[in-house]
Amino acid sequence: MKILAVEFSSAQRSVAVWEEGGAAAGPALLGSAMEAGGHRRLGLVEQALAEAGCRREEIGVVAAGLGPGSYTGIRGAIALAQGWQLGREIQLLGVSSVECLAARAQAEGARGLANIVIDAQRNEFYLTRYQIEESGWREAEALRLAGFAEIQALAGTGQALIGPDLQKWFGGATNTHPDAVMLGRLACGRRDFVAGEQLEPIYLRETAFLKAPPPRQSL
Repeated sequence: MKILAVEFSSAQRSVAVWEEGGAAAGPALLGSAMEAGGHRRLGLVEQALAEAGCRREEIGVVAAGLGPGSYTGIRGAIALAQGWQLGREIQLLGVSSVECLAARAQAEGARGLANIVIDAQRNEFYLTRYQIEESGWREAEALRLAGFAEIQALAGTGQALIGPDLQKWFGGATNTHPDAVMLGRLACGRRDFVAGEQLEPIYLRETAFLKAPPPRQSL
């Protein structure tokens, strides 16, 4: 089965195509595409499919990164997955972008307790802690919102900070982006498929809307 993974939760957006193999072969990465700071979606999909030598109708699963991160990017990934399911009747998976970051950090050699930090705007950050070892990773503290001062204090103690574009605030941090290659690898073998309407972004704030004032009456 071929999996299309889309990860748009940070400024580095990416798409990857994986194929699940048999028990002996294992999963294989067929193709990928990435851009930094751009806004392509379907263009990245077409590029990854072309590199993989794969046609759209061969995709059996679309795995979308659910964030947290760029709300617009995450919604774009979810919309792409939902539209693909409507058009092709494929399976959908939602994958935490935080888990993707932890897995990528582990693959890049991080070990021990690591703070995974993602910009949440409004002078706040998403913060969680993972224990990362040679054999894998596990969540040590649940995801929550934290203020700038708290993250700055963690940086001051020398604790490991890992996340997208963190060095522009905290010089000793490690810049690591969630990417579709790792997201697709995490999706391989999973069977907790969901319907399109069940894909929801990971967003810790309540959604609030301001009602526009009524139009003025002209005399």
